[in-house]
Amino acid sequence: MNGLPSLFRTDLPWWNLVVRAGVVYIAVLLLLRLAGKRQVAQMSMIELVAVLLISNAVQNSMNGGDNSLLGGIILAAVILLLSTALAYATYRNCRFERWVHGRPTLLIHHGKILHERLSRELMTVKELKQILRKQSIHNLHEVAEAVLESDGFVSVVKKEELQEEWVQERNDVY
Repeated sequence: MNGLPSLFRTDLPWWNLVVRAGVVYIAVLLLLRLAGKRQVAQMSMIELVAVLLISNAVQNSMNGGDNSLLGGIILAAVILLLSTALAYATYRNCRFERWVHGRPTLLIHHGKILHERLSRELMTVKELKQILRKQSIHNLHEVAEAVLESDGFVSVVKKEELQEEWVQERNDVY
């Protein structure tokens, strides 16, 4: 019976854990945002290892040596509350949403790779072609546009899809 209360006794004041969790959450979010949007969806082994090591590296700065059950619950609650607050803020404010998530980047236009934009996103032509192959596209001339979305996914519009839309719109008019 004596051990049960110690599960809920924190080594630090609760507000200290809240501040630590908030600062670390925002700092890691900013660092990942600076790393670029490609890291989110097309995570390679290198990025996966980096994310795992980041989570381990910031653990002690969040809990300050507190290994109590209550301390873990407080940290988890703060992270979930901040995540929900940021989701709501990005939903309500377009500027904030663009700042947090970034903007989509056009990578291919009319079958031509935009190399300067690819370089800005730290993506090679080989990686782009691999992404296209996963979407059953084997020839760049099939592509009207390819866009690296804010979430890291590459959206592709095929030329034939645009032509079908154009024919459909034309038929609707006449």
